Amino acid sequence: MNKKKVGFIGAGNMATAIVNGIISAEAKLPEDIRIFDLDSSKVDLMTAKGVVSCENGAKLVEESDIIVLAVKPQNYDEVLSGIACAATDDKVFVTIAAGISIEYVRKGLGRSCPMVRVMPNTPLLLGKGATAVCRSENISDEDFSEVYEMFALSGDVVILPESQMNEIIAVNGSSPAYIYLFAKSMVDYAVSVGIDEATALKLVCKTFEGSAEMLRSSGDTPEKLIEKVCSKGGTTIEAMNVLKERNVPEAIIDAMKACTKRAEELGK
Repeated sequence: MNKKKVGFIGAGNMATAIVNGIISAEAKLPEDIRIFDLDSSKVDLMTAKGVVSCENGAKLVEESDIIVLAVKPQNYDEVLSGIACAATDDKVFVTIAAGISIEYVRKGLGRSCPMVRVMPNTPLLLGKGATAVCRSENISDEDFSEVYEMFALSGDVVILPESQMNEIIAVNGSSPAYIYLFAKSMVDYAVSVGIDEATALKLVCKTFEGSAEMLRSSGDTPEKLIEKVCSKGGTTIEAMNVLKERNVPEAIIDAMKACTKRAEELGK
């Protein structure tokens, strides 16, 4: 077990998911994990598991070897200014906020600390996360592996260059919301024709699960899988024709472009 201490500034859903994964896998003892959040009720949930609370962000940085910045992009300037006094060149910082780059954090800290930039998603809460990571040029393989494993404990992780980290937000970070919107529309239709909402949601969820497994395991491309469901003259192809007539594929791509643009704005 690695004895390096990990600290989390922010005790929201994402930090909770990561901490739960670490503790459940016994990758670290709870007393080797630090937490700070302005919301004491969130901190209390963590300390009940044996995690150690810190009185402020600077104290957490002093007591931690790896610091995960688990706050919203809009709060980064305030957080970085508050912890810069405690940052040293041997501290590893992890940013998990959309659009927040390695350079942004270094500028706020006034140091070129070793870093990992991470884009997780909310299914991390269930151990089903899809996370993209990139590393700074000066982080050791040992430290990078430790950060990588923190997220791998709660799902799949891929390594990307930082030049693609804004674009990947639309692919894995924000995309659960697209899927929930599609699910809501399917359930809404079912209810409109008299099908029980709970029954419809059960079938929709299982359909999503099965479809994901087909994408993962069948060896077919998405286009080929669509073709296999769309029998000529059948019902599915009629639905697909409407989606194409309404430019749904193009709308999804435009939405993803808007997501990337916003990430770029947040990082400026």
